Amino acid sequence: MSKSKFFQSVQNYFDKAARYTNLDDGLLHQIKTCNAVYRINFPVKIGNQVKVVEAYRVQHSHHRNPTKGGIRYSRHVTQEEVMALATLMTYKCAIVDVPFGGAKGGVKITPWEYTGDELERITRRYTAELIKRNFIGPAIDVPAPDYGTGAREMAWIYDTYQTFKGGDVIDAAGCVTGKPTNQNGIRGRTEATGRGVFYGIREACSIEEDMKKRGLSKGIEGKTMVIQGLGNVGSHTGMISQDEGGVKIIGFGEVEGAIYDPNGIDIHQLLAFRKETGSILNYPGAKSFPKEERDIVMEFECDILVPAALEDQITMENVDRIKAKIIAEAANGPINSGAQEKLIERGVMILPDVYLNAGGVTVSYFEWLKNLSHMRFGRMEKRFNQRAFTNLVELVEEKTGKIIGDREKSVVARGADEIDLVRSGLEETMVVAYHQTREILNMNGGLNDLRTAAFVNAILKISNDYQSLGIFP
Repeated sequence: MSKSKFFQSVQNYFDKAARYTNLDDGLLHQIKTCNAVYRINFPVKIGNQVKVVEAYRVQHSHHRNPTKGGIRYSRHVTQEEVMALATLMTYKCAIVDVPFGGAKGGVKITPWEYTGDELERITRRYTAELIKRNFIGPAIDVPAPDYGTGAREMAWIYDTYQTFKGGDVIDAAGCVTGKPTNQNGIRGRTEATGRGVFYGIREACSIEEDMKKRGLSKGIEGKTMVIQGLGNVGSHTGMISQDEGGVKIIGFGEVEGAIYDPNGIDIHQLLAFRKETGSILNYPGAKSFPKEERDIVMEFECDILVPAALEDQITMENVDRIKAKIIAEAANGPINSGAQEKLIERGVMILPDVYLNAGGVTVSYFEWLKNLSHMRFGRMEKRFNQRAFTNLVELVEEKTGKIIGDREKSVVARGADEIDLVRSGLEETMVVAYHQTREILNMNGGLNDLRTAAFVNAILKISNDYQSLGIFP
């Protein structure tokens, strides 16, 4: 799928959902339109040469401020792609009740072709350009990591912002999220998107009626899973699904090829094997498929398929060979619109990207709140709760005459750490958002898929913000 087709696909999903909202055409047009698109070309000295770097920042919607969205480093970045991703961010935030407008950034480079020092110069110069145009700030626009970036780049952005803003730095840490934990980041951010994917899949599998329609039993435990992409999202989805959900992962796909073993593949052992050998191929006990056949990973028979790589992976060309009963879109746009219709006709459940991979922005929201409050989560209540639980355990011992062991007592009486509260907040967010979306799906007889229901959910929530301003009827 070309980047322009990706953007058009997002717009098509909006148009399909808009028909079920009964909103004014002018209001719908405002919600749909990208509010601000900033294209930058800036020079950076690389070695003995000066390279002109192309970059973007798109703010899709200002119905809530600040706007929020990641920055990706990729040679494939285009304006249309960044617009599509910013648009999805607006709807994503609305679906999970995160009070941000959507934004996205992109720098057109291949990051592994540059040294760390060169990437730092590019990142700092990009940040400086955003600061000049007032396109970054804790109350304006808050970037985060995306494809090709991580905590290191976010730390450079934070430091550059502090340098430019001088004395106005009391809330400077809120200018960007996904920072290292020792630089005002938050525990649980790295795993957040993958953990959110797990919570979404688990919640969908918990509804017996919906599982019966696919010939599946209730619950996630014991279900087979295939994962395409072992980056941050795919690897954390797999680890958490295996360790906490009891899922059996039988196939993986990566840039170097694919592997399959119907008896199950331990993801921790696979990641260690890949780190040692540089490849997932030839993993003991699994059948390997070379790079030229890597797309076959989408066609492995399984209960749950998790595309966690790039957009446009399931198309009209391969849709008839897809055997999964549930497709969980951990990546953005892995199914094109034509293929989606055929999958829906066959009764395949699609958990849409616009909902399922919102765990990252949810925990980014928690980090932003932490930065503005200048206090880590759990600091005030952890010891109080621990003492209260300890007193309760001691009261039970006194009343029953039974002694509870020190190990059991420490588990029961433990106060919540920051990561416990982050995970709890993320779980609550994903569970509530799923049931809101499913309720919209079941209330409207014309709807037949969760993606359209999720878009309806987002549009209605955003429209309430605009209508509260008195601008639209």
